[in-house]
Amino acid sequence: MEVAADKEMPEGYGGAGAGAERHSAMADDQRYVMHTYARAPVVLVRGEGAWVWDSEGRAYLDFLAGISVNNVGHCHPRVVAAIKAQCDRLLHCSNLYYSEPQARLARRLAEISLGGRVFFCQSGAEANEAAIKLARKHYWDRGGAAGEPRILTFRGAFHGRTLAALAATGRYTEGFAPLPAGFEQLPFNDLAAAEAAMGPDVAAVLVEPVQGEGGVVPAEPAFLAGLRRLCDEQGALLIFDEVQTGMGRTGRLFAYQRFGVEPDVMTLAKALGGGLPIGAVVARKDVAASFQPGDHGSTFGGNPVACSGALAALEVLIEEDLPARAERVGRYLAARLAELAARHEVVREVRGLGLMLGMVLHVPGQKVVDACRERGLLLNCTAQRVLRFLPPLVITEADVDRAVAILDEALAETPLPIPGRKG
Repeated sequence: MEVAADKEMPEGYGGAGAGAERHSAMADDQRYVMHTYARAPVVLVRGEGAWVWDSEGRAYLDFLAGISVNNVGHCHPRVVAAIKAQCDRLLHCSNLYYSEPQARLARRLAEISLGGRVFFCQSGAEANEAAIKLARKHYWDRGGAAGEPRILTFRGAFHGRTLAALAATGRYTEGFAPLPAGFEQLPFNDLAAAEAAMGPDVAAVLVEPVQGEGGVVPAEPAFLAGLRRLCDEQGALLIFDEVQTGMGRTGRLFAYQRFGVEPDVMTLAKALGGGLPIGAVVARKDVAASFQPGDHGSTFGGNPVACSGALAALEVLIEEDLPARAERVGRYLAARLAELAARHEVVREVRGLGLMLGMVLHVPGQKVVDACRERGLLLNCTAQRVLRFLPPLVITEADVDRAVAILDEALAETPLPIPGRKG
């Protein structure tokens, strides 16, 4: 299959000298950027809707969306216009002063979710860090039990790369000791284990409604409902990490709405800014009151440009009913992936919600990712063997058919492991 032959590079990109530009960018990155990512050999220069182009003019159907960032598509005109307009007015405002875009975004988020109040930062890790601090402060404010508080988290989770977020995650920790104490990892979807671990010293339970980096593993509805009951009985906070699941990804504006279980605190980032870096913590009013001036802060949190982009992206999500589109097209994508699973023995199962889907393989998946990229489809592999599909919510059934055709070819080249040999 040719690489998106009908998708021409917009004028002003690619052409003569593109190869040299690509080489220069990659060489400079290798020399001057810390090697915290194993990058694919592609320099992306432009995006529009569900498509991106590289420096050599090759088009790619993007089924990763910046890892669930570009939910409204790349460079949505309304988001771009809002960002440009704000750039002409005010680029930065210290949080020592009021900011109109920040106040408007906070009000809008509170109105459509948990009510209460919002804290702004710049990433999902920072949002989870703030939620951890808020949970501990709230525990302290209500008298707490003797001794240090615990926060219950779950194996397979991913909450970020800061030290406290790593401690909550319980993975990727080698070489970073000592980590903050006070976190206890439990089996995911095991309510009995959570009930056994619950006690008066538990400040909060932190959980992803769908584990993303852990392999696209949805929580069982009874599990989340049970966590809500346990927190209510003990007076602990229930915190939902919706950094990846939020902003329409699972077929609802927020995943908690799909499960019918409302948390006390919710963290957001990724798609919130429409492509710009912004994170947020939304909390019930009584819980939010535990943060007082000086307890927490962020120099760039609630930046007026980022908030303007987020407001525009949020209105696009709502007015274009993109969560419903994610539900409909997500069902179609899941069905098409199930067809591939029936045809290719290398596929073990397909799982997920909305447009957050995973295809579990019997072998490591990076070679499949590479083969798809060479044919014009971007996705990634998480948990070593799970192909992760996080396309923009604006994709169509025709986009799905094109992606499935590419994936079909890539899977056909992927053999099953030889018995007795490590795959």
